[in-house]
Amino acid sequence: MDTKSNFSPAERLEPNGLWNRNSDEDLVCVDVHEETHDVRTFTFASPEGKCFAFEAGQYFLFDLDIDGEPESRCYSISSSPRRSNAFSVTVKRVAGGKISNWLHDNLTVNARVKANGPLGHFTRPNARKYLFLSGGSGITPVMAMVRELADTCEPVDVVFMHAARTPKDLVFRDELANLANRIKGLRLQFLPEVISGEANWPGLTGRISPAYMKLAVPDLAERVVLCCGPAPFMAAARAICAELGVPPSNYIEESFDAAVVDDVDVPVIEEPATRTFQVEFSKQARKIEVAEEQTVLSCAKKAGVKLPSSCSNGVCGTCKSKLVSGSVEMNHNGGIRQREIDAGLFLPCCSKPLSDLVIDR
Repeated sequence: MDTKSNFSPAERLEPNGLWNRNSDEDLVCVDVHEETHDVRTFTFASPEGKCFAFEAGQYFLFDLDIDGEPESRCYSISSSPRRSNAFSVTVKRVAGGKISNWLHDNLTVNARVKANGPLGHFTRPNARKYLFLSGGSGITPVMAMVRELADTCEPVDVVFMHAARTPKDLVFRDELANLANRIKGLRLQFLPEVISGEANWPGLTGRISPAYMKLAVPDLAERVVLCCGPAPFMAAARAICAELGVPPSNYIEESFDAAVVDDVDVPVIEEPATRTFQVEFSKQARKIEVAEEQTVLSCAKKAGVKLPSSCSNGVCGTCKSKLVSGSVEMNHNGGIRQREIDAGLFLPCCSKPLSDLVIDR
């Protein structure tokens, strides 16, 4: 029997074309997997069978409708880019988290969602030695990197250091142990803060510190560090790595905190301005003054207006809002598509007013 395919390898890989972030937005959930007691992995495919081309470390911006209100959130891809028929995001249920709780409670197999991506620049450069450093749900983008290394079978020298609250909060713990058995140059360092729930924990506990890093990664200064986690974790990691000799060019971190995006403080830069405009947030019945050289988001945060936000530089798209009236000068970095702009959406984080504004928030 002749089993030879009529399609070339490239055609077999991409039988229905590639997902285009400028025109495609519909996704279907094809799997939901329990990782830990409060973490789930959601896997998505294109309804048209399109393949996804992304780099390990990138993310998707999900546009959701929750109780009639539009909500947008970024979630890093946790699956390997070498498996292009689908991609996964891994989400931790956050106490009081509107979006993460909705996903855990409502997103099931065959559910449809809309998303924009892939986005982001937190990707692995070519290097001889790496330290993948993650805290909590910040493990997801570096997990994608490890999975890619396993799929490509390339020689590696990687220390994977992951910090969590307790041993039961160590996401992907069993899979990483299996990967370490397969990938000869992969070395794991798990660091739970406390040993609650696992009294026989065999390793160290606590938080990352210069003393711990010297012990766990004695050649740290020779490695490229890729770090992702909550903002305080990344601030500590950044300071420790600098103290222990990692050049700034070799320290790379994710630019937004994907785990909790509602309470990010946005610095307000005070600049002289000749004009100010009135900005109204219609759903909150709030009006504020915004100078022509200030962004809408920075002034809204300062005034206590509630807006979802994360990166604050036009990358993630979390703050995307409907502009009912008025005009702005927007300088984004890929967090919004042209057709969304044409439909009246904008990013407050990177937009300065050109007139009085009314925003549907």
